[in-house]
Amino acid sequence: MAWHTSESVLGLGTATNRWWNTIYGPADKVEVSGIYRCLGCKREVTCNRNDPFPPQPKHVHTPQQGPIRWKLNVRTNTEGT
Repeated sequence: MAWHTSESVLGLGTATNRWWNTIYGPADKVEVSGIYRCLGCKREVTCNRNDPFPPQPKHVHTPQQGPIRWKLNVRTNTEGT
């Protein structure tokens, strides 16, 4: 999980927006900018809105880790509001 301090948190909310529960695959389009965590290997990546998630050759799993599945961990405030 991403590290943070209580002073750095702009807001804490409940997961009511669908992007908090959507699972994305390799090269899918990023819906919201943020830090995403792979559910198979726990690696985290920072992704920008409308960019693709890391493709298969750049993020590889062992058979034990299963398929690559990205889930939003921390939404970043790119609007500055």
